[in-house]
Formats: sequence, structure tokens, C-alpha cells
Amino acid sequence: MHALVVIPTYNESATIERAVLRALDATPDLDVLVVDDASPDGTGAIADRLAAADARVHVLHRPGKGGLGPAYRAGFAWGLARQYQVLCEMDADLSHDPADLRRLIAATDGADLVIGSRYVPGGRVENWPAHRLLVSRWGNRYVNLLTGLPVTDATAGFRAFRRPVLEAVDLATVVSDGYAFQLEMALRSWRAGFRVVELPITFTERSEGASKFTRSIVVEALWRTARWGLAGPRRAAGVHPDSVAALPHAV
Repeated sequence: MHALVVIPTYNESATIERAVLRALDATPDLDVLVVDDASPDGTGAIADRLAAADARVHVLHRPGKGGLGPAYRAGFAWGLARQYQVLCEMDADLSHDPADLRRLIAATDGADLVIGSRYVPGGRVENWPAHRLLVSRWGNRYVNLLTGLPVTDATAGFRAFRRPVLEAVDLATVVSDGYAFQLEMALRSWRAGFRVVELPITFTERSEGASKFTRSIVVEALWRTARWGLAGPRRAAGVHPDSVAALPHAV
């Protein structure tokens, strides 16, 4: 199944080359799209060099730092226009193991959205300070409580979508950024009646570059989650007609 992994970047020159090359090694039927927000450290130029050397690598340059959500929306729109059947998300800082892309993509045979989860059995987090782990764990419980979303790691940024999900959720109306973007996409997918599954992964805190985690990102996730919870519904719709669960072989 022809797949695309979208990698948003802003000042990731220390790791972007390794992330791209390891993603290409994960599976032969995979292309990479780097979405760079005019990184002043030369990340975009590195991505351009990689694209010139390998036809499987593509680069989308954006005029300035616009945030995670807009970068993914632009990347998904690019991929949908080029008929990719599976579109993945992955961080550029190697906190996600690109080798796991093979497992995520393979799992779309039986799911519409596959989330690489730190919190299902077998998943783990390495090298995070205790307060970051507490915020993440508490934030996911908060999402579960307010929205009913049955996912342990709704803020995870390592995931694979089948094309019909992205066509159905109306990307043009997805306006959140940061972790709130991940929450919104998972919630919309589940509420629309698509099958969401989690696979265990190991998340390793970045060893190079600067974290993009800020208080404003947390605040946005908190108030948007409360708003989505109040708006409802707290349950999924019936099986979406384009879900894998609607296919004759589905179980």
C-alpha cells in the first residue's frame, strides 16, 4: 500500500537527515514529505539535498513558523492530492523510531487510524522527567473523562491514517494546533465511526535540538478538550461506510 510519512520541521537540522533516511529504510513502499516552516538553522536546505538525491523524498516549504496543526494539514492536503492511500505522522527529532512505521502501516489493514501509543501494554517512555510524564498521563485521562474517547494516548504524534479518514474529517475545519491537533484528529475519527487502534511504541525524549513543548500548547489542549466534551457526542457514530470495519472481510 503506497504510503506517505509527513514530518513537520522547525530547527531540526541535527536529526532530520537521520529521521528521513531511517524512514525510507522502514519499508520500500513509503515516501517522505518534510514540511519545513522556514527553519533558520538550515533544516529546509538539508531536506532539499535529500530530495535531490532520492525521488522518494519531497519537501514542502512554508513561509514561517505556523505550528504543528497547520503543517500537518498542509502535508496531508499535499498527500491526498497525490493519491497516497496511507498518510503517517512522525516527529523529526527521533523520539519516534522510524522502523516502527512498518508496523503502523501494516496495521491499517484492520484499522482506519493507528496510533503509536506510549501507554498501552508494551509501550513505554524513556528519558522523560517525571513532571512531563505526569502532565501527559493526566492530560490523556482528562481527554477520556471529558470526551469519552477510548484511547490511552490521544496526544501521540506517531500515527497512520487511511485515506478515507482524512477525506471524511474535513481538514479545512480543523483549526487546533500543538497537541490539540492530535486530540482533535483522534476524536473526529472516532466520532465519525472509524476504527481506531493503538500499537505499543517506545518514545525516547530527544537528545538533540530544542523541545517545542510550551505552556500555551497545554492551555490550548485543555480548553479545546473541554469545548469538544461539552459539544459532544460522547460516543462513536455507527460504522462509517468507508471504514475498514464496513468491508466484507472485517471482523
